Order: sequence, then structure tokens, then C-alpha cells
Amino acid sequence: MEKHPEHPRGAPAIRTIAMPADTNPSGDIFGGWLMSQMDLAAGNLAALTARGRAATIAVDAMKFHRAVKVGDEVSLYARLLSVGRTSMKIHVEAWRRCRDGDETEKVTEASFTFVALDKDGVSRPVRPEA
Repeated sequence: MEKHPEHPRGAPAIRTIAMPADTNPSGDIFGGWLMSQMDLAAGNLAALTARGRAATIAVDAMKFHRAVKVGDEVSLYARLLSVGRTSMKIHVEAWRRCRDGDETEKVTEASFTFVALDKDGVSRPVRPEA
């Protein structure tokens, strides 16, 4: 594994460890598990941006670059790409680090679209004051 020159700056939105229960029969981590972690990371940023409830409405351009193995530390970085009237587009990158090393590599990335919701689950402006 080599250190990737484009490692995201700042703190990850989520950091977790890939566990045996999250694997397929080949011993690799399920893509669905990784996607759910990415959705959680994007959801954290969406809720902060919308100052409230937000829901995923689309996932675009999901790319799996490398496999994640049991025991890998997975760090998820979320970056706000754009804000519309009721929606937000957030790019998430997942990076792995072997448990016993310092080098990291990007394993997955995707763009998530969220919509801000009111207490009844109806779309609302992301930034009502704007």
C-alpha cells in the first residue's frame, strides 16, 4: 500500500474499524457496508449544513478503487460541493489504513445528494434565513 498524494485535509467525519461481520465469503468488506458508512458521514455534514433533519435522495458516481480488509481502519471524509434551495450535494471519500501501519489509500468515493426535511418529512429550504 502506498501513501496517496491527494489525502483529504482536515478531520474525518467518521472513523471506524472493518469487522468480520461486515465481510463477504471472500473475506473482503461488503460494498454495502462501506456505502452505509459513507452515507452516515455525508448525513452528518448534511444535518449540520441544514441545521436539522436531512435525507439521502441520490448517490452518484460510486467508485470502488481498492478492497477493504477485516481490521482496516476506515476514515470517511465529507466535503460540501453545493447547496440548492432544499438540497445539498456532498462528496465522500473513504480511506483505509492497515491496523499495523501508517500508510493510507483511498478505497471508495461517491457524491451523495440530500434534501432538508421539516418535522413532518416534507422538503424545506436548507437555509431558511437566505
